[in-house]
Amino acid sequence: MELDHICHAVRKIDAASSVLTRFLGYQPKTEKVENTRQQVVVQFFSKPGALDIKLIEPSNRDSPLVAFLKKGEGLHHLGYKVDDVSESLETLKAQGARITAEPQPGEAFDEELIAFAYLGSGLSVELIDTDKRRNLIG
Repeated sequence: MELDHICHAVRKIDAASSVLTRFLGYQPKTEKVENTRQQVVVQFFSKPGALDIKLIEPSNRDSPLVAFLKKGEGLHHLGYKVDDVSESLETLKAQGARITAEPQPGEAFDEELIAFAYLGSGLSVELIDTDKRRNLIG
């Protein structure tokens, strides 16, 4: 597994993106993409020599992210690139991780498979096996 991105849950991407650009020098890597399966809007930000940061906001009032945000904005998950999403998820499950989302296409990753697991100690991970991002800028 290789760390691919850090995901930050926010109430509004537009407000949070100004913090990334103004204080940390990140620039938008993609346009916003709605992930209908997870009920979030996603936008990636990048900076040379740094990990990507993915901001997510709820796409509607029924989004599971709404409950998360009641505790405040913050780290939602770490995204890891793996060779095979399904196989890696099974390995985590065998090690005691709780699977929170089985492999399914992710709109922000141009319909490539994504999956989520909770490892414990407040750490959730997303597994991806692609470099694809939908709506790249430039």
